Amino acid sequence: MTTSAQYQLVRLANGVHSLHSVAERETFHPVIGPAAEAEALYVRQLRLRERLAEHAGEFVIWDVGLGAAANALTALRATRELDCSLRLISFDHTNEPLRFALDHAEALGYLLGYEAPARELVERGRIAFANGAQRTEWELRLGDFPALLAGAVAETLPKPHAIFFDPFSPAKNPAMWSLPLFTRLFQLLSPERPCALPTYSRSTLLRVTLLLAGFHVGAGHATGEKEETTLAANTPSLIEEPLGRRWLERAQRSHSAEPLDGLSYRQAPLSPASWEQLQQHPQFR
Repeated sequence: MTTSAQYQLVRLANGVHSLHSVAERETFHPVIGPAAEAEALYVRQLRLRERLAEHAGEFVIWDVGLGAAANALTALRATRELDCSLRLISFDHTNEPLRFALDHAEALGYLLGYEAPARELVERGRIAFANGAQRTEWELRLGDFPALLAGAVAETLPKPHAIFFDPFSPAKNPAMWSLPLFTRLFQLLSPERPCALPTYSRSTLLRVTLLLAGFHVGAGHATGEKEETTLAANTPSLIEEPLGRRWLERAQRSHSAEPLDGLSYRQAPLSPASWEQLQQHPQFR
């Protein structure tokens, strides 16, 4: 284990290395490791290779929660042989995890071959480069993501075709899992541009929040010990296994289903207003 004041390099049970945040007391991609989780959750689940191969023009990905860049770099490596144009916009409040990861690129593995563009991203905040056959633009937006979404600058960002959503857990970072944030995120999407958002959580609270924000929501692919994750989209055509009435009935009985307001983490059953709104969602009609 290699340690700094903020992060530790840790070996997971399967022998793969990852990062641990000392302040948050959370390990990044804690079960199967950074690259394997990113491949399962984002690359395969989003059919990223197929969508990029079929896409004309620039394909835009919002990478929410850059962390140590495992999700972004796994996507870049998986699609580098495609003759396409990819614009990747990463968001985080700090670039320190990536700085730490670059110092341990050999142990982590997934950064190998991408050290130079990753370092340039850290130093300059933006880079354009040839990623194999792919033309890539990669930008890093540092700051408070909820505040950025709430501001006018969010309206100027290119509309995404896919969103990698990977913040710390709701208990550690409630503002990133709140109904106001997801409602604003949904409002920023283009109805003419199908967009899917996978994330690692399968909690009832999260799924209710996404539905009330306007998304269609379904069960996502398994990753490691998680038998199920969550996939949301602004169109039902991108959801393979949509949540149905049986899930809705379980949500009504759950003790942790009412969306967060972003100020603090708490668990509460659905309010009458939320239950009524859920039943009116097009997905359950």
